[in-house]
Amino acid sequence: MGLSSFDLDGRVALVTGGNSGIGLGFARGLARAGARLVLWGRDEAKNAAAQEEIEALGVEAAALACDVSDEAQVVSSMAASVERFGRVDACFANAGFSIPAGFTKTGIADWNRVIDTNLTGTFLTFREAAKHMIERGGGGKLVATSSIVEICGAPRQAAYAATKAAVSSMVRALAVELARHDIQANAILPGWIDTPPMAELQAYKPLMDEVLHRTPARRLGTPEDLEGIAVYLASDASRFHTGDVLRIDGGYMIF
Repeated sequence: MGLSSFDLDGRVALVTGGNSGIGLGFARGLARAGARLVLWGRDEAKNAAAQEEIEALGVEAAALACDVSDEAQVVSSMAASVERFGRVDACFANAGFSIPAGFTKTGIADWNRVIDTNLTGTFLTFREAAKHMIERGGGGKLVATSSIVEICGAPRQAAYAATKAAVSSMVRALAVELARHDIQANAILPGWIDTPPMAELQAYKPLMDEVLHRTPARRLGTPEDLEGIAVYLASDASRFHTGDVLRIDGGYMIF
């Protein structure tokens, strides 16, 4: 198997939450490998900036305003994505967020908001992508963004952790069910990544000192550190790799 197996020229990749952070990191890597990109996000200004950045890498890109917790928006956005590019070969369900709160103080409205975006949004996105891939034929790739919090206890993150564990379980189910259609499903578990949502945590020095002490790489990850795994999972190089969860954490979980 040569490097051509990682070539995404002619492929179309969709990334939800693709206008910043980890999602934009995925998109940059996919674009550098030749894929055309569809970015979904709720913030239209950030969408436009991300589209411009990806197009500057020399590939065609489109950005659509979409709230993945809204079924109608997901259905219409998938249809628009396919109409725009003719196909979607790899779908990265990355959109997600957390509302940190003590467990006994977590209200049902906040719990449901996290579940609706992180878990239901992934379900809806993958459902529509899988429908298209099966109808089109020729296989496809489903990649979910999970988190190391599905493995390690994360205080004040019960809702977020629950969604990420559920997403990884969903991926394993899809890997078995969709294998007959040559569709691979995997999840990426990022570790501590330097993204805008991390800003508040980074201001808490005792926590950051502990994180860096426990991370053999002795640094936080960056969105750029996620580019390579995105290309691998979207490419033919991973056609026999499915139902897996891949940690990209600088060694945090083994130390």
